[in-house]
Amino acid sequence: MCGIVGAVAQRNILPILIEGLKRLEYRGYDSCGVALYRDGQLQRARSMARVADLAQAARTEALEGYTGIAHTRWATHGRPETCNAHPHFSPADGPARIAVSHNGIIENHDVLRKELQARGYHFASQTDSEVIAHLIDDLYQGDLFEAVQQAVQRLNGSYAIAVICRDEPHRVVGARQGSPLVVGLGDNEHFLASDAMALAGVTTRFVYLEEGDVVDIQLQRYWICDIDGRPVERPVRTLSGHDSAVELGPYRHYMQKEIFEQPRAVADTLADVLGIMPELFGDGAYQALRQTGRVLILACGSSYYAGLTAKYWIESLARVPVEVEIASEYRYRDSIPHPDTLVVAISQSGETADTLAALRFAREQGMPLNLAICNVATSALVRECPLHFLTRAGMEIGVASTKGFTTQLVALYLLALCLAQGRGRLDDQAELQQLKALRHLPKAMGAVLALEPQIIAWAERFAGKEHALFLGRGLHYPVALEGALKLKEISYIHAEAYPAGELKHGPLALVSEDMPVVAVAPNDKLLEKLKSNLHEVGARGGQLYVFCDRDSAIEPADNISAIRLTEHYGALSPILYTLAMQLLAYHTAVARGTDIDKPRNLAKSVTVE
Repeated sequence: MCGIVGAVAQRNILPILIEGLKRLEYRGYDSCGVALYRDGQLQRARSMARVADLAQAARTEALEGYTGIAHTRWATHGRPETCNAHPHFSPADGPARIAVSHNGIIENHDVLRKELQARGYHFASQTDSEVIAHLIDDLYQGDLFEAVQQAVQRLNGSYAIAVICRDEPHRVVGARQGSPLVVGLGDNEHFLASDAMALAGVTTRFVYLEEGDVVDIQLQRYWICDIDGRPVERPVRTLSGHDSAVELGPYRHYMQKEIFEQPRAVADTLADVLGIMPELFGDGAYQALRQTGRVLILACGSSYYAGLTAKYWIESLARVPVEVEIASEYRYRDSIPHPDTLVVAISQSGETADTLAALRFAREQGMPLNLAICNVATSALVRECPLHFLTRAGMEIGVASTKGFTTQLVALYLLALCLAQGRGRLDDQAELQQLKALRHLPKAMGAVLALEPQIIAWAERFAGKEHALFLGRGLHYPVALEGALKLKEISYIHAEAYPAGELKHGPLALVSEDMPVVAVAPNDKLLEKLKSNLHEVGARGGQLYVFCDRDSAIEPADNISAIRLTEHYGALSPILYTLAMQLLAYHTAVARGTDIDKPRNLAKSVTVE
């Protein structure tokens, strides 16, 4: 959950490293640092502030160099303090020979630390990462690549590392196991990064490292060895179009920009959907979906709530039983595998460590039908699944997912329709109606975004609160969960979500005039049941904020505020209500003055377990 950038060139690379860190700051922002080779020594600047402050500190210290590495951190081992910021040096108590930036967790760091301390190494941090620097230094005998190859054989856990050595000034060595790392190719210069976006404007040619790879980059060449030490070639991919994704434009925050990009993101995701057909999910999908007797969805965070929504869709439309599992929990319990299970792994980045591990566990249990729903074509998740659907949300910078989530919902709805069609539950007329509804969806989403002024008025009232409840029933309970998560993530208001019928089984004890209650109230078969639940809140003095359809017949009153969406959208309505929830969370956070794009303690790509 950290960002790494490295470079070897014939020009001062400090601006490239700093710009790369700015583009990766969404991956972690507890601290940041840069290390450069200059005049026969390694120099370093570290900051407990943001990358912009690091850039100023580096300029003040007149840092520059042709070889270097940089890092932005999300803390796991050791508090956010300067001594724990990367890059780490070895030796730590004298002129440094080795510098390391690390993303991941080293599970056997205690054993390695004791071993290295016994060999005379002094530790300057509380991190697990520092053991890597000292281990490489201990193994170094004049060839950095060989030292890194030997060192990674001793590491248990997950890592992406970038390493430089004082004695080999035109060389950066990288390695990956469980955390992403990409090589950027230039003319007489090469780069490393956690994400190709870090190198936007620097190069368009990239090589994605596989699990266990070790790479050596120099000015005019690079080479890769696999986990067994054998030289290998990985395909070169040409990527472009990253620059526009990181431009904020007229918006105050990336989250706001990405909320308003959702109609276009959904339209782009549906652009190639000319009909409901299994081939939308890749070659071989027809046979795989025919074999599917049940579905297992694995995901974390917002993606998990997308999976919960899909359970309602798939079971209703296709009559196929669905289990939805939190990926971080799934592989640690005794589950019952079925070979006819379609395992659907959902991840915006495709690098979520828990989801990847859960997918591999499911496969080991004898469930080979694997499908990825992901936003990144080059991700580990997509590479590991024989079937996949690529959403077209574009780059998502804000830590709190918005367009990533809604495009996942679109993909899952298409999966439900394909499963239904394969079981004779979607005839030609129904298919045309579903396609018409999907194509109209971006326009309907735009109408919800037009409600922003009304939602801002609610947000101003929310800003002074410290707790909130979110309620939904049936298909819209996962929407309530997602709404509560968004409010927690960026405004720091404690929020919980419940199926509305569960109020009287405990949560009603929390209701008071100081705790706003947000309800999702579409005009569906559960509306009258939901109204009864809302009366229970009102009878206890609770203040209700209801998102409803134009014809839901919920009238404003002293304790009821209502915002009406322009139309009822049937099975697809969770997508519309999600936008309203996002706007409420966003504007509440604006009113509270929080750091919306980089909320405390969080990071975008969760690449550690």
